[in-house]
Amino acid sequence: MGPFRTAPGSAGRPAVMNRKHPAVPEGQLEKYSSASTLSDMEIFVFPELLYALVLANILSPKVWEWRADPWFANLDRLSPYRRILRLKQFVMDHYEFNLDLDTWGLTTQQREIARFRPFMDEATISRSNALFGYEGDRYYFDMDIRRHFGLDKYGREVIPYWKTETVEAMDAFRFKDGYRTGAGECVSLSTLYAAALFVVCGIPLDDIFLMGTPLHSQNFILAGDGVLTNNRRLVTKAMWFNGTELTRKAQRALRHEQVTVVAHRTGWIHCVYPDATLDPAAYARMTGALHGFLRTDITLEILLNFLRDAPHRQECFQIRHERHGRILHIAAEKVYHYEHGSPYKVSDATREKLLAEIDEDEFFAAPIDGRVVINDLEPFFRGRRVDPSDEDSVRRLTEAVPCHRFQARQAIEEMVAFASLRPRLPETDAPRRFVPGPAIDLDPGVTREGAIAALEAQRAANPVADLAFYAYRDLSRTDWAPFLKSAMERSPVCAKGAEGLEAGAIEARLREWPDESIYDGARCAQPDEVWNYRRGDGLEKALCLASVLRARNAQAALELHVLPDRVTLVADGRATAWPSRKGLDGGATL
Repeated sequence: MGPFRTAPGSAGRPAVMNRKHPAVPEGQLEKYSSASTLSDMEIFVFPELLYALVLANILSPKVWEWRADPWFANLDRLSPYRRILRLKQFVMDHYEFNLDLDTWGLTTQQREIARFRPFMDEATISRSNALFGYEGDRYYFDMDIRRHFGLDKYGREVIPYWKTETVEAMDAFRFKDGYRTGAGECVSLSTLYAAALFVVCGIPLDDIFLMGTPLHSQNFILAGDGVLTNNRRLVTKAMWFNGTELTRKAQRALRHEQVTVVAHRTGWIHCVYPDATLDPAAYARMTGALHGFLRTDITLEILLNFLRDAPHRQECFQIRHERHGRILHIAAEKVYHYEHGSPYKVSDATREKLLAEIDEDEFFAAPIDGRVVINDLEPFFRGRRVDPSDEDSVRRLTEAVPCHRFQARQAIEEMVAFASLRPRLPETDAPRRFVPGPAIDLDPGVTREGAIAALEAQRAANPVADLAFYAYRDLSRTDWAPFLKSAMERSPVCAKGAEGLEAGAIEARLREWPDESIYDGARCAQPDEVWNYRRGDGLEKALCLASVLRARNAQAALELHVLPDRVTLVADGRATAWPSRKGLDGGATL
């Protein structure tokens, strides 16, 4: 086939020669090229990409190799929840949470808004994305979210290119200085978890939902009472209400942010777009389970967990304790303080063991005036659970706590909010239109080869399955134009790293690095991955050099000639040859 002719309205599309796969659908080049870069901004604008990355990780041999690890031996004998716990520890051991905003370089708000203007207006992006001015609600204003995430060191114009990683890119962090394991940011970890839950733990895709907010990404798994992934960790329903600092951090997104997108094997629903492709029955199943996960009746244990979460309310309470035949009392905040570093808790059956660890001089011989004795609340809660949504039940509880400070309206509202959270999910009311398409169909018992074949068969009818192969970076199964477009336009870390170097010096540096791709077979790394991990196949190194030259001169004449064992880059008439083991055959004018 001859050179591809640039279609109207597709400026920046590389002209691909020897095309072996159909060109991406007209008007879809920006979306398909975003599948190779997967930035936070791109996933927000193109929500199909979130699940496409899950499928790319399911296709990856890396995740399937985990099944042979001794850590997962006899996994089939465990309950689904125990399997998930085993996976959590594996993720904890092999990956760090990475939020180094400089990893993937810098871009500008103006540049990105110009990219996305055909798909979403600037005001909508600014309301919903941290890189474009989003600060969250009052909570995030109070904690200064830009400073918290390190965004304050950038101006409002220059912003980090906040990128999501495939499992291969996550594993390759071990090649970077300062890392001993793999790493990834929240979207990378959530999509990796979703893929591994299916591949390793055998959790059906039907039971896995991904949720994205402007500042976070996590999964909700329908197993038992529900399991929430949070970066590397897991949160169960019991943990959600334990009042600890770790749980408080895990709650930030759902407590304080709008959920912008929910993705599932049946499709997605987005807070901005009126059409949703997610099956409404699946969404109702997920929202019902999530609402149940996020509410609990108030018991004495839950009240004491609330006090752990709200230490300013502890001053209303004291605890009675018998020691050597004497009745003693101690301020509640003192006991909570001793929880730190102890395996025992105020709120469960280990309380007496915790009290026994505390020196006697911390206790009072007489009750402390004005404080409720926690032990005296036990009869009230015996056989009774307080529904946080029932005003009469809550009123009876507050009457049982004769402390004017605790009965203040704000304290009651805090306690009810602790026990019952209504997350801000995308609404189902009009103008929402559910237009479900074909669902991703993969059985939990499928092999990797079977998964590849099944997704190949679904590509023509399901855009997410098609996008998965672009996120998977397989140039033997995709149109090259989207991959090359993203390589030439979105690797700012290469241009920055090569500052001050002549083209010959950049070439020499690339040749010094190992001729090893982080991707197997015909799959290819983007230039920024080559630069960050200091390695790459000759094809990838040639593209890295081309990316830097394009960033320096938008009019540079660049041609790529690819053979199974070598690649030639022609830049302004000068040719450089590179060895390659990608087995590809083709070419492009970049």
